[in-house]
Amino acid sequence: MALNITTAVRVFIIDKSGVEIPDPDPTLSLENVMALYSGMYPELTTATIHGPEYRDDKVVYRFKSVIGTKG
Repeated sequence: MALNITTAVRVFIIDKSGVEIPDPDPTLSLENVMALYSGMYPELTTATIHGPEYRDDKVVYRFKSVIGTKG
């Protein structure tokens, strides 16, 4: 029986909107990915990174915005 080795793909989800965005470059750090996408999604400028969650062949990270939350 042969082993199949697959590489998990990183996926990023903006928590409030549920938008799933692809990994622009697997060599970038999580913070750099968030900074890169903050031009298109301004809520990422104050977001925090949560995760990883493992789903099938994906590694999911969530960007959760802290603006507008109390407590």
